[in-house]
Amino acid sequence: MSHLFSEFTLTAPSGPLTLANRAVVAPMCQYSAHNGHATDWHLMHWGNLLNSGAGLFILEATAVTARGRITPYCLGLWDDSTAAALSETLGRARRLAPHVPVCIQLSHAGRKASSAAPWDGGKLLDAAHQGWQPEGPSEVPHLAEETPPESLSAQGLQDIQTAFAQAAQRAQAMGIEAVELHGAHGYLLHQFLSPLSNHRTDAYGGNFEGRIRFPLEVFQAVRAVYQGSLGIRLSATDWVEGGWTPEETADFALRLKLAGADFVHISSGGVSSQQKIAIGPEYQVPFAKLVKQKSGLPTMTVGLITTPQQAEDILVRGDADLVALARAFLYKPRWVWEAAAALGGTVQASQQYWRCMPREAQGIFGAVRIGQR
Repeated sequence: MSHLFSEFTLTAPSGPLTLANRAVVAPMCQYSAHNGHATDWHLMHWGNLLNSGAGLFILEATAVTARGRITPYCLGLWDDSTAAALSETLGRARRLAPHVPVCIQLSHAGRKASSAAPWDGGKLLDAAHQGWQPEGPSEVPHLAEETPPESLSAQGLQDIQTAFAQAAQRAQAMGIEAVELHGAHGYLLHQFLSPLSNHRTDAYGGNFEGRIRFPLEVFQAVRAVYQGSLGIRLSATDWVEGGWTPEETADFALRLKLAGADFVHISSGGVSSQQKIAIGPEYQVPFAKLVKQKSGLPTMTVGLITTPQQAEDILVRGDADLVALARAFLYKPRWVWEAAAALGGTVQASQQYWRCMPREAQGIFGAVRIGQR
């Protein structure tokens, strides 16, 4: 059996969460919500990817407060109304697919909030264009020409910590099996970690211990109320001299492990426009390998992994435990089916699809039987 199509089990206080294979749909923002509410777009999108054959499906970055949205069109989970819309839409999507464990990425955009949708340029929006005042660790804008964010007060920090915990409780109530906190890509938790964006002089800034304090407190608050599998996505490096480093990421992962983390998801970049990313196939895999080796946490890797053999080789080498893909799934929603055909694996599929396989891939659904008149 291929490594990609072997089971993997994540721990959780509520009990083990076993994934049928090690392919993961990474979170991908759709910018298609209405006032934070899931829409028909999400029903179609989630139903499609729940039928992908992946072992785990991670929902897009979901804001824990309205002010924490990246754009006015981002998904939210900050009150009963947004929770009801997400629960109803996700429930419908799950009924249209084989059982696949679902993870939700909980997020606060910090100083990158109040932005236009990508297809509208992605720039900071003002109040006249549906925008609002962003908040962050310090009054340091993401781009020099932008209005600085409001520096968070002690009360503001407490309110956001509470919002993360409450969003996790709402996710638990609707049967979501895992939560991933968004500590990557230049959003709020990452902004606290990086000395490029965190210029605070209180207990939440300065050295490594100060900069990890707020993200760690948020994690602990969520762990205290959420019984499913809990992890975090981290940018392993800012790709800027003087920024957050892979070694700090590994050290932070160790602290998270002691705080009850069940997994870590390794990405990179996003906090600075000065980043110089050495992009190439599997360019983030070495960071995942480092974090896995130093922390011992189950580790997910992502980044220009496009072929089944790449994913297989990463797992064979032991560089990561799970392989996540994002854009590849948008282009090929049945990527895992193709991987099963290439690597000799099997996947679950809705019975309506059982007749679709070409001759060379007939075995990927297992011993299914079809009769037709």
